[in-house]
Amino acid sequence: MSQIEPPSPVRIARAVGLLLACLLSATAPTRADEADVRLVRTMIPMPDGVQLAATLYMPARLAPGERLPALLEYLPYRKDDDMAMGDYAHHVYFARHGYVGVRVDIRGFGNSGGTPTDREYSAQEQADGEQVIAWLARQRWCNGKVGMLGISWGAFNSIQMAMRQPPALKAILAVEGTERLFTEDVHYMDGILHIDEFEVAQDLLQGISGAPDFPVDEETLSRRMDSPPWSLDYFRHQRDSAFWHAPVRDLQSIRIPCFLIAGLQDGYRNSVVRMLEQVRAPVHALIGPWNHDFPNTSIYGPRIEWRDQAVRWFDHWLKGANNGVERDPRVVFFQQHSHPPGAAAQDIPGEWRAETWPPQGLERTTWYLGAGRSLSRSPAAAATDRLRYVPSGGAQAGFWWGELLGDQRPADAYSLVYESATLEQPVAMMGQPRVRLVVSASAPLANWFVRLQDVAPDGAVTAITGAGQSGAQRDSLEHPEALVPGREYVLQFDLYLSSWTWEPGHRIRVSVSNAQWPMLWPTPYPMTTTLRLGGENGSSLTLPIVPTHGQAPPSFAPPAPIEQPAGFATPGGDYAWPGTWSIARDENSGRSTVKWRGTTATTYPWGRTDHSEQIIYHVDDAHPEAADAEGDAETIETLHDRVLTYRGHLRLSSDLHVLHYRYTRELLRDGVVLRTRTWSEDISRDLQ
Repeated sequence: MSQIEPPSPVRIARAVGLLLACLLSATAPTRADEADVRLVRTMIPMPDGVQLAATLYMPARLAPGERLPALLEYLPYRKDDDMAMGDYAHHVYFARHGYVGVRVDIRGFGNSGGTPTDREYSAQEQADGEQVIAWLARQRWCNGKVGMLGISWGAFNSIQMAMRQPPALKAILAVEGTERLFTEDVHYMDGILHIDEFEVAQDLLQGISGAPDFPVDEETLSRRMDSPPWSLDYFRHQRDSAFWHAPVRDLQSIRIPCFLIAGLQDGYRNSVVRMLEQVRAPVHALIGPWNHDFPNTSIYGPRIEWRDQAVRWFDHWLKGANNGVERDPRVVFFQQHSHPPGAAAQDIPGEWRAETWPPQGLERTTWYLGAGRSLSRSPAAAATDRLRYVPSGGAQAGFWWGELLGDQRPADAYSLVYESATLEQPVAMMGQPRVRLVVSASAPLANWFVRLQDVAPDGAVTAITGAGQSGAQRDSLEHPEALVPGREYVLQFDLYLSSWTWEPGHRIRVSVSNAQWPMLWPTPYPMTTTLRLGGENGSSLTLPIVPTHGQAPPSFAPPAPIEQPAGFATPGGDYAWPGTWSIARDENSGRSTVKWRGTTATTYPWGRTDHSEQIIYHVDDAHPEAADAEGDAETIETLHDRVLTYRGHLRLSSDLHVLHYRYTRELLRDGVVLRTRTWSEDISRDLQ
């Protein structure tokens, strides 16, 4: 058994305590002066009688008649326990700078009333969000202007609410989000089925009642424990469709200023480019070397303070401050430099650049894939390379299109690899590389994955970016079609947004494969694929080349101290992410297993939460149709008078034609089962 370097978190707060751990590890926490900031817990009424739980972080001393803007963060992640420390660190900061920070649990989660919505970003969630914004604007302490902000889910619904144009919403700040739900969210990456701990954790989160009372009466249990798991509906919708389109509108519908923060080691970064190019309102972007976390607490640095920039942004758009925000560089981008592979927490070498968009001096240069593993600026002679599909290939290539990774040579062993000559001068890129592949397959379903890399003089290979393309979705995400075995197709797609500078003595590498497991579900047929090389119309890579150096932006402040509420702590030990990963491959049977496990613990004035998750993936190289994943999550709430244990069990397996789904949610009180509910369904594979 060999260890894989663990990937970074895919979504903030997908597991209890993730953000808390990041915040507390970043700097020594301090406690806010209670006389300085006042926390007000209240309920916001909805038209149907349901009330949403809200916490207002207010400056304690408001002058008579003083009116402040509200900054809304609107999530299913529970504000009174799971996210309380992270919320406190952000919203106390904003309250100190003249805002009322507002945290609201969406209906059916935390202490909000009602039944959990039927999906992420549901019509009900959005309608409630408009009501919340209107309610905030009416409060006597509010100047009538509301901003939205958040990371991940909070970024997704900030963008979505901006699309809906509620009158009082005047500006947003979205950290690591996207508007493309089918190809970039966590369920279908690049349109291909993905399973990770989000499904395991989120489906269990639906069932947990509000802290600190955790009621277990029949009404609460029927609403929470019996609510259908969201993952079931996601697996039913395996192609882009009205289901995925419903929560979003065109980017052109956004008419308010947008401040976007993205991480180059995060999977939600491509939307920044689309918003810069399509949103008609002012858009500014800060793109750094971070993982799925805030710039001040990312496990990858350099870390910077962002809350001061948020205050400056909102001061201009919500308070009318003449502070020059509109004249700031439209894009501040971190230009990554060559560095050795490795996923450990680290500062990434590079430089900050103030840019226009597209970047100043951009030139798109094409590199051609050729025979003999070559990658050159000139078309090569015609040739064809063949690749045997190895379904278990790609474990070293990460869990999504983000994170720092270990040396990529093990993943490249199952790929077609093309390299440039040794570079004599530095080569810098910034943007989204584009690939053109001329391919065929001996089976009716195949996926292609392209990874862009840096080969150091010692042979070490560092991952930069990549992307995948379903062969069935080559012409349409909405109407996929099977491949005709042996027929040649042209695939053209963009890799994920990145920056890089290859140093002299290094080489540019492109790897092409048909598997990226366990990141993406394997296609079901043994096969061989071909890649046509050579000539102007052969397979190629187009790089967005920029000058090696650019204009420096204004300097950033270092991360400021983080404050935490009294009585909250995260005891030592492992945290849910990155957890521990391992891979075992039986060379005789061709069967491979990846195991991941993570745990976390948080103590509160009223008790303690212990949370653990595990996922086990299996695939057989000779029978790729028979892949499976087993996910388990457990949350133990140790209270003064009882112990509640919530458990969730996800099982997904496949054969040639069907996905076999089973999910069980259960609740125990002091070891005795109070509630159990199971959902089971066979779902036809829809060209996945």
